[in-house]
Amino acid sequence: MRIISSAFDDKSAIPTKYTCEGEDISPPLTFENIPQEAKSLALIVDDPDAPGGTFVHWVVYDIDPHTVKIPENQPNSSTILKGAKQGTNDFPKIGYGGPCPPNGEHRYFFKLYALDVMLDLDPSLTKLQLLKHMQRHIIAQSILIGTYQKRVKRGFFSFLF
Repeated sequence: MRIISSAFDDKSAIPTKYTCEGEDISPPLTFENIPQEAKSLALIVDDPDAPGGTFVHWVVYDIDPHTVKIPENQPNSSTILKGAKQGTNDFPKIGYGGPCPPNGEHRYFFKLYALDVMLDLDPSLTKLQLLKHMQRHIIAQSILIGTYQKRVKRGFFSFLF
């Protein structure tokens, strides 16, 4: 199984468009080689480099296993993609919240899971709630890693110090 994006390569920079400094929209994602026995897919995007511990940016579950693409700019609504459900991120809001690191370069893990069940849960679960329900149902997983560092803004006073 594989997750890729046409917007950025694995272990490369996420374009500003998909961050808090840009349009803050979800990037396009493509799924390949989903196991035939998969009944649903789940997606978790998080930042393990956040100062307060891992910060969750996106939670999506009950994705139809025949889904091969998530187009960019998914709405921040409780359901997307013909019934997939979005959970609550750490901003806290439903849907995608883009990279917005307070300092330095951070890594963003786009984790795709193939599950042997359709969870059929209500929208708005947190990452931890989803992981609890996914236990013992993960049959494959794949990770795409993107990086982001805020642009440095230089003002007049930055040259004085």
